[in-house]
Amino acid sequence: MRGLAIGLMSGTSLDGVDVAAIDSDGERVFRFGPTGYRPYSDDERTLLRQALTDARNLTLRHERPGVLAEAEAFITRAHAEAVEAFLDAERIARGDVAIVGFHGQTVLHKPANRLTVQIGDGPALARRLGLPVAYDFRAADVAAGGQGAPLVPVFHQALACDLDRPHPIAVLNIGGVANVTFVDGGDPVACDTGPGNALIDDFMRMKTGAPLDRDGDQAARGTIDEAFVARVLAHPFFDLPCPKSLDRNDFALANIGLPDMSVADGAATLSALTAASVARVVARLPEAPKAWIVAGGGARNPTLMKMLAARLAPATVETADAVGWSSQSIEAQAFAYLAMRTVNALPITFPQTTGAPAAMPGGVVVRP
Repeated sequence: MRGLAIGLMSGTSLDGVDVAAIDSDGERVFRFGPTGYRPYSDDERTLLRQALTDARNLTLRHERPGVLAEAEAFITRAHAEAVEAFLDAERIARGDVAIVGFHGQTVLHKPANRLTVQIGDGPALARRLGLPVAYDFRAADVAAGGQGAPLVPVFHQALACDLDRPHPIAVLNIGGVANVTFVDGGDPVACDTGPGNALIDDFMRMKTGAPLDRDGDQAARGTIDEAFVARVLAHPFFDLPCPKSLDRNDFALANIGLPDMSVADGAATLSALTAASVARVVARLPEAPKAWIVAGGGARNPTLMKMLAARLAPATVETADAVGWSSQSIEAQAFAYLAMRTVNALPITFPQTTGAPAAMPGGVVVRP
């Protein structure tokens, strides 16, 4: 089946809901459609941060202790509002939409325990929108022994395979956690690289109340504590081969031993940690990429982009926008693509992206 798919993404940065439409058959992307965004308020982000805390001791994926039930209802409602506003703004008729891809909000990711939890009620979203919804993309892979992450590599490959850049190409997505896809003709190779924006954002919130280091302004003025960066990179995670994945809280301010620092020095040091962890993964890839394409929130941080360029040289480093993609909306586009693959019973995870035993379909489709 080919058609218009709408993808939704609320990432570990907890900033809001990205919406994107693509025309696809689950193998090729024929056209990028419009994009949209529904930001979270401060109170809504507070609820979601509490949900992350309340999820830490979950042992069953359908448990909803603490505020998790409230947060799940909110996530479902916010995504519905995002789609409704998007359809109205872009004058898209519901009858023209083939499928909605709904990732939900990850609150716990512990694949070693065969447990991953994304809150969000897919059937309720389908009923409210009156549209078919694909959701629960990670669970089948994790149940089979895979990491359940990253999920976007098959989309990265569809975009990068014909890109006019020296190959091999690495597509780097920097959200709360950063992940990389290595593209060189065969099935993609992928893994999480380490912290993305989450540590920087949490540090800025703790120190200043601001949700992020906008444009990397603070980091640009700070001094990097390279000894601290080296200590964090001594963590065993960074020596593991691909595929591998992280929970947002695996590297958190509470457990990385960050010394007391000024705002500028802390932002610089944590930005350098993100860049250094990306550079560290190069040795784990089949060969060193010649071109890096950066998407996600990190692509909008000029200071972080400069750090990446310095640590990944002589490879080129540029943003997704610079090659005609969307840095902001690439993950939402990916879940539109994954939804179409799910409808068409195509695999979404692979042995070299998640550690799954074989190329596997994933996701559940529900209809209103």
